[in-house]
Amino acid sequence: MDSITHIVTGACIGEAMLGRKIGRRAMLWGALAQSAPDIDFVAGLWMELPRELLAHRGFTHSFLFAGMMTIGLALAAERIHRPHNISLKRFMGFFLIEIGVHVFLDAFNNYGVGWFEPFSDHRISFHTIYVADPLFTIVPIIAFLRLLQRRGSFALRRQWAMAGIIAPAVYLVYAVTNKLSIDLKVRSMAEKQGITHGRYFTTPAPLNSWLWFVVMEQQDGFQIGYRSVFDGNQPLQLTFFPRNESLLAPVRDHEEVMQLKKFSQGYYTVEQQADTLVFNDLRFGQMIGWKQPRAGFVFHYHLTHPEDNELVVQRGRFAGWGPETPGDIWRRIRGLSLPSGRGQSR
Repeated sequence: MDSITHIVTGACIGEAMLGRKIGRRAMLWGALAQSAPDIDFVAGLWMELPRELLAHRGFTHSFLFAGMMTIGLALAAERIHRPHNISLKRFMGFFLIEIGVHVFLDAFNNYGVGWFEPFSDHRISFHTIYVADPLFTIVPIIAFLRLLQRRGSFALRRQWAMAGIIAPAVYLVYAVTNKLSIDLKVRSMAEKQGITHGRYFTTPAPLNSWLWFVVMEQQDGFQIGYRSVFDGNQPLQLTFFPRNESLLAPVRDHEEVMQLKKFSQGYYTVEQQADTLVFNDLRFGQMIGWKQPRAGFVFHYHLTHPEDNELVVQRGRFAGWGPETPGDIWRRIRGLSLPSGRGQSR
């Protein structure tokens, strides 16, 4: 999830668990603990980008790191707040919940987290919530602001804190329900339409839980499209993108390429754009692909000109968006056709 979500959710948990004991400082500890796993951003200061992509949400999002950080923060808090009547065990339980919530929530995005590092580099990704979903975060933000503004009784503050915890939990369940429904429908429609495939995944389109990006792997490439929870029995509309593995022949054994393949979990295509060889990681979706079926991909790494790869995960996320984009997304969510001719095509 995005940093704001972790901070406000962590603060609400802090108020609910320790607010009666240490006052508003509980919110500060909660926000700090929820942000701790994202310390891996420091790796980007000296790592090359492909290696940094693998390091992000790696060890610092593992169960081992959670345990180590829990002990460290609990010992620090126990010493800082002396004298107090809070047991070290309670502090440890608090920090374990805070950090655990962070690494648990991040697994619901499409990036993937290394729960089992350093013993296994397998990444966990449930593809259930977009990295920044306003409906997930809005109530925790409101609760966080109210907690900052109001002193009041502990009972009232706890009500706001619990609202900031329960609302996103309910929304997470709702998103999981949408995910299961979409997966069931996509498999059913693919079988009915005779679309053969191996691995596949669905992941939310930007900022919502109703429109989903669909990727189905075939022998030489991928079938890609979008599906709304409100599409009913409309046929599954997919567009084929060749993998173009042969384009990697000159650089197949380069460490950079092998790291990108590992990062993408095998969901990638390659294309030649003028004099530039481009590696696309499909997991991050397309730039306005709900409108332009052959739109470019959000994550596109320039193998030929690596100096152009700053902010590689972010640069295409909102490319081609304009004032009409929210309306276009809403119409596609409702299952309506979109006017052609606007947006960025391949």
